[in-house]
Amino acid sequence: GSVVLCSIEGTRPMRVEIQALVSTTAFGMARRMSTGIEYNRVVLLMAVLEKKVGMQLYNQDTYVNVAGGLKIDEPAADLAVIAAIASSFRNIAIPPNIVVMGEVGLTGEVRGISQVEKRISECAKLGFDTCVIPGDSLKGIKQNKNINIVGVDNVSEALNVILGGTSPR
Repeated sequence: GSVVLCSIEGTRPMRVEIQALVSTTAFGMARRMSTGIEYNRVVLLMAVLEKKVGMQLYNQDTYVNVAGGLKIDEPAADLAVIAAIASSFRNIAIPPNIVVMGEVGLTGEVRGISQVEKRISECAKLGFDTCVIPGDSLKGIKQNKNINIVGVDNVSEALNVILGGTSPR
């Protein structure tokens, strides 16, 4: 699974690719590994996928990577990590024209992020068609005619939009 995230480094928005590989383990205990994003955060997000979406990841080796050797340390990457893991687990490719960003809470809710207009503007400049953001972040932002902005409230809804092609709003 691979998905694009618009991350903020200082005050500058930048496009980052999050990759995940999920494969059935050949051993008794599944292996988890992450590069460029905190390991414990990835494990926590996998637990949210198991509990709130019903994905059985306990017997799956899972590898998560931030392409290009970058290190991401912002909660807005959570939804992109979840989308990449779900994409690999379900073996469904995420369309390359979608950008995903949002913080994910322990109850599966997608929480608001900072500087959302700056991120959306950058995505539109880079030619992306769809931007999936937290529903809370939709409030008060100007619609951009160059990009479709989709707000989601929880992980299940987000995965339906990202992997299923449906739009809730």
